[in-house]
Amino acid sequence: MQHTDNGQKGEFFKADASGKRMAEISYIWRDDSTIDANHTWVDDSLQGQGVARQLLDTLVEFARKKKVKIVPTCSYVDVMFRREKSFTDIVA
Repeated sequence: MQHTDNGQKGEFFKADASGKRMAEISYIWRDDSTIDANHTWVDDSLQGQGVARQLLDTLVEFARKKKVKIVPTCSYVDVMFRREKSFTDIVA
């Protein structure tokens, strides 16, 4: 899993051996204690393999480590936050 963050926005992503992006989850910093999870995408070739969940788990781990909350504006993140009780501590 690779990560970029420029202080305003960031993302976690997976790339194939050639460097082509295959999956990503992105966020925007709202303030020092809140990020907005605004986008999740997985290439069709990886659908059904749990990649989106891996990305989400990585984002949640990042947020917990940084002690920030997540606003789930991405539809996937929103659904998962409603479904999983283990995420209640991280929702803004």
